[in-house]
Amino acid sequence: MTSIGGAASSGMVDWNLAVATATRLMRPGPDVSRDEARAVVAELRRHAVSAEEHVRGFTGLGTEETHDTPLLVVDRPGWVRANVAGFRELLKPLLDKMQERRGTGPGNVVLGAVGGKVTGVELGMLLSFLASRVLGQYETFAPATRDLPAGANGGGRLLLVAPNIVHVERELDVEPHDFRLWVTLHEETHRTQFTAVPWLRDHLEGEIQSFLEETDVDPMTVLERVREAAQSLVGGRPEGEEGDEGRSLVEIVQTPAQREILGRLTAVMSLLEGHADFVMDGVGPEVVPSVAEIREKFQQRRAKGASRLDMALRKLLGLDAKLRQYRDGERFVRAVVEEVGMDGFNRVWTSPNTLPTKAEIAKPVDWITRVHRKPEA
Repeated sequence: MTSIGGAASSGMVDWNLAVATATRLMRPGPDVSRDEARAVVAELRRHAVSAEEHVRGFTGLGTEETHDTPLLVVDRPGWVRANVAGFRELLKPLLDKMQERRGTGPGNVVLGAVGGKVTGVELGMLLSFLASRVLGQYETFAPATRDLPAGANGGGRLLLVAPNIVHVERELDVEPHDFRLWVTLHEETHRTQFTAVPWLRDHLEGEIQSFLEETDVDPMTVLERVREAAQSLVGGRPEGEEGDEGRSLVEIVQTPAQREILGRLTAVMSLLEGHADFVMDGVGPEVVPSVAEIREKFQQRRAKGASRLDMALRKLLGLDAKLRQYRDGERFVRAVVEEVGMDGFNRVWTSPNTLPTKAEIAKPVDWITRVHRKPEA
């Protein structure tokens, strides 16, 4: 097995074991022939090229810029490997801090027994759950590895998870070519956001690192929440029992300073996700003839959810908050564009100061007033 970013088992997490565990436990993808699989991959690559043109034309972003962020059409194990590499890079400061506390903290004895291997197994269990659900992803903080190229100077990469796209298009019974382009439009919007707005990546990384630096939690607390989530996958907790009043992994580690940072991060992520949903539907009617049917069925699928186990995991992992970000962010973008047009909305990308606050996401008129207010005579 290829090592993920160096020594496999050093520190708090055995990252290679996480990959191996996720790969072993993940659900098999849909049945497709080798020729059909090749055709899907080729079509997704073509759609990525055309989607870039459609997104830039619709949004007015980055029409003159070029970028070197690669497109990778991956299977479920490929998605896991890419995300483990990203997690290891992004979480390194926090894990180093936890490693230091491990020597003197109250969880020292237990952590010494559990070790990075058990943590790696449990992280792998969570990744196996997520690996069958993600359709695509723009990896903003993607380090290049031998098997996974990334953009130069810290640029990201665009992932499209082919088996999951095929699975959902079959489940929804929608036109495959239209659905594949529709999904690609969403993910290409994310790539455009970060390649056309040079400061956005550094700003987001700074906020995340500030959040992690403020973490002052016993390592056992984090480990126990990971174990709870992992045990849910194998029936280790009674059905419907969420613990800690159903709080997510993110929510349980917050300090007051982190709550402020998380509010800003929530606003930014709502903007990015809502903007991508707005663009994929806005571009849709001209290039995706069945976009109305796709959107209706996809929304029904989101709203319906799945089993109680799936819903409990979504809550614990904070995925329910991500679904709200799509909805709230799309409403914000739509309201602003209707009021001040696309050029007026694009002032949101001017600087970190023009990003909406969490309160402004819920009340777009306040953002319009703040950013577009006329200077006093």
